[in-house]
Amino acid sequence: MFRILSTNVLCWGKEGHEIEKRIPLLCRMLKEAKPDSFGVQEAHIQWMKAIKESLPEYDYVGVGREDGKEDGEFSAVFYLKDKFDASESGNFWISETPEKPSKGWDSVCTRIATFVKLTEKSTGISYVHFNTHLDHIGRVAQVNGAKMIQEKAASFGGVPVVCTGDFNVEQGSDCYQTMVSANMADARMLAPDSDDSFTFHGFDPENTHVIIDFVFVDRATVEPKVFKVINKKIDGEFYSDHYAIYSDVEIK
Repeated sequence: MFRILSTNVLCWGKEGHEIEKRIPLLCRMLKEAKPDSFGVQEAHIQWMKAIKESLPEYDYVGVGREDGKEDGEFSAVFYLKDKFDASESGNFWISETPEKPSKGWDSVCTRIATFVKLTEKSTGISYVHFNTHLDHIGRVAQVNGAKMIQEKAASFGGVPVVCTGDFNVEQGSDCYQTMVSANMADARMLAPDSDDSFTFHGFDPENTHVIIDFVFVDRATVEPKVFKVINKKIDGEFYSDHYAIYSDVEIK
C-alpha cells in the first residue's frame, strides 16, 4: 500500500495567513500524514527549501515553471528517498512547446507538469507519479493539459500511474471528463473508504467550498482503498487555502 498525497501550499498568503506562519503548519501536516510520495502546487523556491529542510527523509524532482530552474512555482513530486529509486523523471509545459518554459493556448499563467517513476527498493514495485497545477482561466489549456498528461502516462507502457494536482476545475468539467475518459479514474470515486469534503476554502470555508484538487489513478493497475481530505486546522490555524488530499492505493 502506498499513500499518494497532493497539497497546494499557496505561494505567499494573505493577512493573517502569511507564508512564514504557515510553513511550519504545512510541514507538520505532511509529517503527520506520512505520504510515500506527494505533489505540491504553488511551491516557489522558498517553499521547496523549507519542505526539504523540515522533511529531510524526502527528495524531489521538479523545476520552477518560469525558467525551468528555480524561478516561479514548482509542481514538484517529493518521495521517500530511502524507500524508492527514482528514474525517468521529467517536466513538460502545458503548451504547444512543452519542452521549454511557455504559456499555451488561452492560459493566463505558465503551467507545468512533473513526473517521476518510483521503484520500491524492497519489492521492485513501480509506479509513475505525475503532478500538475492547471490554469485557472484557460479552458482550452485545461483540457489540453489533461490530454498531455494522459498521453505521457500512456507512454510508460502499462506501468501504474497516479496523478495529483490542483486542476482548477470541478467534477463534471470538460477537463475532468478528459482525465477520466480513458484509462484514468478519480480515486475519490473509486475508494471504498472515501469522503465528500471540499478541497478549496480560501480561508473562508463557510462561504467557499469547491472540489478542484484530485488524485487520479490508472484504473487497470492502481486500486484506491482510501481517499481522504485533510480538512483540519493545525493549532487552530489553516495551513493553506486548500486542504491536502491523499489516497492509499494498492498496485495490482
